[in-house]
Amino acid sequence: MSPAAACVAVIGGGPAGLMAAERLSAQGVQVDVFDAMPSVGRKFLMAGRGGLNLTHSEPAAPFLGRYGDRAPHVAPWLQALDADGLREWTHGLGIQTFVGSSGRVFPQEMKAAPLLRAWLARLRASGVRLHMRHHWLGWPADSRPAAGVLRFHTPEGEQHYAADAVVLALGGGSWAKLGSDGAWTRGLQAHGVGVAPLRPANCGFDVAWSDHFRQRYAGQPVKSVAMACETAAGRTPVRQGEFVVSETGVEGSLVYALSALLRDRIEAEGHAIALLDLAPDWSQEKVMAAVTHPRGSRSMSSHLQSRLGLTGVKAGLLRECASAADFRDAERLGLRIKALPLRLLRARPMDEAISTAGGVSFDSLDSGLMLCGIPGVFCAGEMLDWEAPTGGYLLTACMASGVIAAAGVMEFLRSDGQAPPAA
Repeated sequence: MSPAAACVAVIGGGPAGLMAAERLSAQGVQVDVFDAMPSVGRKFLMAGRGGLNLTHSEPAAPFLGRYGDRAPHVAPWLQALDADGLREWTHGLGIQTFVGSSGRVFPQEMKAAPLLRAWLARLRASGVRLHMRHHWLGWPADSRPAAGVLRFHTPEGEQHYAADAVVLALGGGSWAKLGSDGAWTRGLQAHGVGVAPLRPANCGFDVAWSDHFRQRYAGQPVKSVAMACETAAGRTPVRQGEFVVSETGVEGSLVYALSALLRDRIEAEGHAIALLDLAPDWSQEKVMAAVTHPRGSRSMSSHLQSRLGLTGVKAGLLRECASAADFRDAERLGLRIKALPLRLLRARPMDEAISTAGGVSFDSLDSGLMLCGIPGVFCAGEMLDWEAPTGGYLLTACMASGVIAAAGVMEFLRSDGQAPPAA
């Protein structure tokens, strides 16, 4: 059978699914992309509203380290499409990129929409067909799960589609209104696929703020601050950045960078302690000297403002989280300024999270991301059991997994006689 005679269904029109579709269509395969939403890439567009963070420019070793204990699984993906490769791919769409001061990589215009439009134009030109408002229902009741007949709920009623291979790129469980609702987990589990429970990642956390603090500071950013997490093994390395005080607790990039550790600590202990350094550019010795300097008749608040420049929400956090005894002892207060314990009670609900952890277990997949028990069905993207912080790491790995899944599909088709050997 010629490559053009092979038909592949990609279910899910996010970055992982679209990248799989692109790689497959380039091999001469007929690709049909199905998505339950009225248009593809909705979460991609939402993520780019404040500036689309494509990837990160840091060296390969620390980049891979961002995937934690899933780094060994993600490493082959990044060999297929790394940060430099993703930038080259973007340039091929006519979208130039730049490296920001934080090392993050953005499109020149900062927006996701122009990139998505150019990408979809290229996909359509290559013959990829898009089917919107097609909600995947699984397989017919009288057939075993495999590549073959697929069921979809559509505005015209139930429809069936026959495919020689399938790529599932159904997303995680955050931002359900944009299509990632995690409903697929039950269906795959019913067919024996190992699925780790979905959990919030890159999420905010609840804090029991006093009414006074909440009313005065909710919505305010806390800038130039550092954070660490207390774990059973000790303190984590300190991260510096900023976060936002919310009505319910804390959120923002610095919190997201440690969210996996904080979430896991809460699950193990019932709470987590985030240690805030309110003066990250000052040494402990310099802070101690400033705090213990004679203050005369000035209040401690005035003293801290004068000696350390500690005002506004930072001063409010110190009052909120340090004890009265700390304020009576200058040395204790100096220690608190460099390590202020913030008690986190719970992660915010999963649908508020930027992404999710958990998903299809790697034990249920082969190296080409095909489900071991369901021949011809592959998985890609956030529906797999991995996570990463924001900063471009999520998007890079999602798209790279689409490359791996597409290569796995081609290998499957060749082994099944549906495509010719690779040139």
